Amino acid sequence: MSLLAKIAGPSPQTLEEIGEDYLVAAHPRPFEGERGHLKLLLQARRDFLEVWRQSDYAGQNSQISILGRQIIVVNAPESVKQVMAANHENYERKTPQMRRALEFLLGDGLFISDGETWQHRRPLVSNIVHKNRLPVFGKVMESVTAEMALRWSHLEPGATVNALYEMAALTAEIISRTAFGNDLGADSAKEVIEGFSGYQKLIDSINIGYFVGFDDGLPIWRTPKLKASVARIHKVIDRVVDQHLAGKGDQDAMIDIMVRRTRRNPNLKLDKEAMRNEAATIFMAGHETTAATLTWAWYLISSAPWAEEKMLEEIARVCGDRAPTVEDVPQLDYCRAVIEETLRLYPPVPILGRQAREADKLGDIDVQPASLVIVVPWLLHRSPDLWEEPNRFMPERFLDRRPTPYTYVPFAAGPRICAGLQFGLTESILCLATLAQRFKVRVADGFHASPVCRLTLRPAGGLPVTITPR
Repeated sequence: MSLLAKIAGPSPQTLEEIGEDYLVAAHPRPFEGERGHLKLLLQARRDFLEVWRQSDYAGQNSQISILGRQIIVVNAPESVKQVMAANHENYERKTPQMRRALEFLLGDGLFISDGETWQHRRPLVSNIVHKNRLPVFGKVMESVTAEMALRWSHLEPGATVNALYEMAALTAEIISRTAFGNDLGADSAKEVIEGFSGYQKLIDSINIGYFVGFDDGLPIWRTPKLKASVARIHKVIDRVVDQHLAGKGDQDAMIDIMVRRTRRNPNLKLDKEAMRNEAATIFMAGHETTAATLTWAWYLISSAPWAEEKMLEEIARVCGDRAPTVEDVPQLDYCRAVIEETLRLYPPVPILGRQAREADKLGDIDVQPASLVIVVPWLLHRSPDLWEEPNRFMPERFLDRRPTPYTYVPFAAGPRICAGLQFGLTESILCLATLAQRFKVRVADGFHASPVCRLTLRPAGGLPVTITPR
């Protein structure tokens, strides 16, 4: 064990309780005891979920100072609204940690850009992934999921697969065909999935430069391994962008729409590199977050057969024996509730960080310029002040009423809400319903899921599951 690991201490115990008709979903035991700033930073660097105490889950704001840098955790809904909507201009900028962590991979892509770049590109990207395009994109979702179902049908009954990698392959192929209009193929999908998995493991979640006086943090050290991970991803995406620039792409694809509009509107200033950055952003956001959501949904459904039974009854009532279609999604209320509850318990991006431009006041806390202001869906969604039995898996809580505004923000909120929200929700519901209709998916015997947060929230080591035809 390294000296740094000794200082950070052991990872927390994962708590979980499975009963006949209830599930307390896997979550780390809150931190207890004393610790200094070094231990706190090392824990956050290893896994952001390790740092939270039970008191952090309360529906209120809190602050600490590390090496003179103010850090504010915003967990009161009225302050979440202030940061994300009412005074969003002051909190538009992503944190130095997030910008530095992703700039090597995404360049100035929409996810980490701000100012004029963001203002020019946001309407374009929002239009490209608009919900009005779902009838076209939905057909791609149907066909790709049907292909996975066919492949699963050829497995030996009870075969074990890693659900995280299966769902990543599924969503990577969907986003490739919808965004790029091309079949990604198993080899290219593997390159992107393994490239991003490697990138997450190698990248630092904490930018130490920010805490020693550099308001923009310091550039990350681009090690040979990190460069190799990025190169695997960029090679695939560059090839696709080149095809579209050469006029060989599908005209309904997102990137082809971007190419045509850029040519009509030079003011967008989207050169090849900028298109690659936006393509990479759409691709990574479109496949990674949905893959994580579906993986966690399989864990929850596997551990809650009473919920699975309700879901299957609904699918049978709406679809009969035929496969679900995108037109069925509005009628699959319980499936939607399962996905929304999954997003509550396991938000794919569990920390939404911003950097304050100017002084402000959040509740009774005076915000300093350049301070780190973080909205933490992981805390917000599990606050006992805001949710009944917050660690329990209860899809029913999304059936009868919508959550109180700014207590549920899996896709962020305000002007920077995820442009692909409806795309991702529709994809998750359709994929879950299609595969659950035909297969019983169960967490492998002896495996206990444990959430870990690097850039996104994944089960540590993936999720081994058995696949059995119904």
